[in-house]
Amino acid sequence: MVQIPERTLTLAEFLQRPETKPATEYIDGQLLSFIQPDDIP
Repeated sequence: MVQIPERTLTLAEFLQRPETKPATEYIDGQLLSFIQPDDIP
């Protein structure tokens, strides 16, 4: 099976995106979502 690498974003592209819940972090061109302790019901 061949995996296609995910497209990375530039910082400018990330900053143009709307805010999300849970928050999305930009690390090395990748988008990562982190659940904050206060987001857990």
